[in-house]
Amino acid sequence: MTAKEFLLSIPEKAKGESLEGMDTLFHFEIDGEELSVKVEDGAINVSEGLEGDAKCIIKSTNDNFMGVVNGDVNPTMAVLTGKIKINNPAELIKYAKSFGMM
Repeated sequence: MTAKEFLLSIPEKAKGESLEGMDTLFHFEIDGEELSVKVEDGAINVSEGLEGDAKCIIKSTNDNFMGVVNGDVNPTMAVLTGKIKINNPAELIKYAKSFGMM
């Protein structure tokens, strides 16, 4: 599975009730692919391209991103060594479990 495939599958996997009342927008830039993940009152929409003003931007290679998702790469070390760049880690941490990233 690629990072793009993983991100596009988030709406099917995520538990809407855990996201009710929450609103955010993420931009993912993975190996030249750009995707936006929007959470709005329990609903998740993933679209290609960067739309709107993101609260959190994640940049990585496909291998490093999927390594973290699959548990093969330590997320803390990936961020500290610059393999994954996150401009607002606190925002991502709030949603990571619902997105299936942890």
